[in-house]
Amino acid sequence: MNEPLSSCELLARLIGFATVSRDSNLQLIGFIRDYLAGLDVESELFHNSEGTKANLFATIGPRDRGGVVLSGHTDVVPVDGQAWTLDPFCLTERDGRLYGRGAADMKGFIASVLAAVPAFLAQPLQTPVHLAFSYDEEVGCLGVRSMLEALAQRPHKPRLCLIGEPTELKPVLGHKGKLAMRCQVHGAACHSAYAPYGVNAIEYAARLIGKLGEIGDALAEHQDERFDPPFSTVQTGVIKGGRALNIVPEECEFDFEVRALPGFEAQGVADQLQTYAEAELLPRMRAVNAGSDIRLQPLSAYPGLATPADSDAARLVALLSGSTEFGTVAFGTEGGLFDQAGIPTVVCGPGSMEQGHKPDEFVSVEQLAGCDAMLLRLVEYLRAGCPR
Repeated sequence: MNEPLSSCELLARLIGFATVSRDSNLQLIGFIRDYLAGLDVESELFHNSEGTKANLFATIGPRDRGGVVLSGHTDVVPVDGQAWTLDPFCLTERDGRLYGRGAADMKGFIASVLAAVPAFLAQPLQTPVHLAFSYDEEVGCLGVRSMLEALAQRPHKPRLCLIGEPTELKPVLGHKGKLAMRCQVHGAACHSAYAPYGVNAIEYAARLIGKLGEIGDALAEHQDERFDPPFSTVQTGVIKGGRALNIVPEECEFDFEVRALPGFEAQGVADQLQTYAEAELLPRMRAVNAGSDIRLQPLSAYPGLATPADSDAARLVALLSGSTEFGTVAFGTEGGLFDQAGIPTVVCGPGSMEQGHKPDEFVSVEQLAGCDAMLLRLVEYLRAGCPR
């Protein structure tokens, strides 16, 4: 059996793997699998179609009943173009802070979970704990889906899920969902001196973006004060098109996203834009050139989360965190997908998203220790046979 490692020691190992979403996470997954195997815990992997990435799932305790999932994503955002003063893929401890890419989002939680495994093994758990570590969360919560599909086929589905995204260990029951779309506008090029004889793809894209602004203004009228901002939002984040000023641009594309309150169907925004394109813009475009077109393509989507405050999942996170002051977060998680799969979900983890995705990302030693203590409370909870 391996010698137990502290959460700080494990965090150093995890940060050493540069698991940016565009790259493989297999070395990190291999480390976790070997670490668990050294503690006599079996793991199973769910690979992507190319075999370059994998989710990991492991169970500690009885396998003939549901249990509590501890979930975290292994991928991190890039460091390209960021002004890091430290090596992002080498843990640095300074003034009570642990620096490195993913320290807060969210390898700190994964390190605490792995450090708690010996404590879970030392107890005769009446209810199992499941470890679920995914890939490609940062690019649309993509990887976890195959793992959830597999769990849905099993006779004993997990009863609850705790996702350790950074909330400063405050209990969170909700977040918005997201829909990301790409709009491609195909016009007709010509010399700019004869602009009326062409179809300017950039100008029509601008009209579509303006329509999205109008839709966003309307969404702001429907508010839920639990969230910040308290309404669903629409924003265009990327646009490209045109080749030269004296050529009417034939192509333009832009990416937009909808951050939707739980219960609001984000696809409705894309449908409104499609209706506007077909009714108002395409007839004008095709009157000049019949080959003109506007196409909408989905990029990624995940549902929102709104766990009831009187649920078993809420009672669990209140017990573990020591607080019933339930909140929401502005960022998305895999929680909506777990909940959609019939596994009630809460969010609570060490660190703050104020540090996530930024240069010199960190989690405090105090927060990591607090997460360690929270997981030890979970050990006692599962030893007693909860949830029923």
